[in-house]
Amino acid sequence: MSILPPSSPTLFLSTRNPRVSLLPSTSTSSSWRVRSALRRFPCLAFSAAHGTAETVQDKKCSLSSTPPTVSGSELGYSSTFIDARSEQDLLSGIQRELEAGTLPKTVAQMMEELYYNYKNAVFKSGDPRAEEIVLSNMRVAFDRMFLDVKEPFEFSPYHEAIREPFNYYLFGQSYIRPLINFRESYVGNVSLFTKMEQQLKQGKNVILISNHQTEADPAVIALLLETTNPHISENIIYVAGDRVITDPLCKPFSMGRNLLCVYSKKHMNDDPELVDMKRRANTRSLKEMALLLRGGSKIIWIAPSGGRDRPDPVTNQWFPAAFDANSLDNMRRLVHHAGAGGHIYPLAMLCHDIMPPPPQVEKEIGEKRLISYHGTGVSVGPEINFQEATACCGSPDEAKAVYSQAVYDSVCEQYNVLQSAINGGKGLEASTLNVSLSQPPLHHLS
Repeated sequence: MSILPPSSPTLFLSTRNPRVSLLPSTSTSSSWRVRSALRRFPCLAFSAAHGTAETVQDKKCSLSSTPPTVSGSELGYSSTFIDARSEQDLLSGIQRELEAGTLPKTVAQMMEELYYNYKNAVFKSGDPRAEEIVLSNMRVAFDRMFLDVKEPFEFSPYHEAIREPFNYYLFGQSYIRPLINFRESYVGNVSLFTKMEQQLKQGKNVILISNHQTEADPAVIALLLETTNPHISENIIYVAGDRVITDPLCKPFSMGRNLLCVYSKKHMNDDPELVDMKRRANTRSLKEMALLLRGGSKIIWIAPSGGRDRPDPVTNQWFPAAFDANSLDNMRRLVHHAGAGGHIYPLAMLCHDIMPPPPQVEKEIGEKRLISYHGTGVSVGPEINFQEATACCGSPDEAKAVYSQAVYDSVCEQYNVLQSAINGGKGLEASTLNVSLSQPPLHHLS
């Protein structure tokens, strides 16, 4: 029996890092910390003889790894989900944990809805392995989500992707990959991404000023660039809104990304009593960002619009949301004052079809989530130099606005090319003098 009501909430995605300390001790509190860590990171092997924890050599957890032959209660893998061998096993597992009181009803409903949405999207791809892919990805996803319900993960202001002992990065990649139609996906100006990698190796910082379409944006970027520019795929730090680290369904995906979390202006005043706290949190995150930039060789993605793009309510056409000139200028100043040297590039994203947001911005966590199989695109434009772009401006405010508009115009130009290639059916022929399209290698389909 389905536990879903006629209308139910769904999934978010996001990021950040744990502080795990395993200290040899015979005390009750330390023993509890060790057991807790083992439950969260099931690939840790505990050495009773020495009282220490070490990673099992050459057996790091991944989506393709075989679950340990140890009971879920000992290592935190929930046998309810990780041992599931069919759709019925997964869905009955949700019902069983709901009845046992270990899953809140709202979370259980979101998990079931997510399963059906994800299944429908993957089956739409026509992949002959669709059933196997859905079961494999969803049992790991449910296992990680259930773990977070039992032991909520705490995110710090700056979170680094967790790669071991459980590879949350690989988990996120493997989950989103089946949703992308790589035959109809495109990368604009791949040579500029290669140029960025060289700048990062020289110790310079790189800032990607981008539109924002879905909570899957980080995975889309990483998947489209994983072969040509793996350093960028794996090392981008995403500036993300706070809402993406509060949903137990999205937190496991977040744990596999590098993240600086800030409170979005769009949600700053949702609760008047929390405004001061949010401002203090933003200040801490900005300080973390400044420290990172001083060290150099950092690549940071930020969406100055403050949120995801939405379709026009009249035409239903998608287009990059307008940039906030102050946000972009603050980012530029941080890069300038870091002292390591920096390069600012306009980046365009087109991927709204695989996981579109609701038509309007919502205050409540748990929005309705649709998932689909579709082509995607990412493109980067030439670096825009502030001094050159604002040489004729008569005041700082004018310069701020002119520079923001120049970056936004480049993003829109690239977006239109991606739109023509993907939704207009022109493919590589949509390339222009300023945007040279290529396609990611199709080894994903093998």
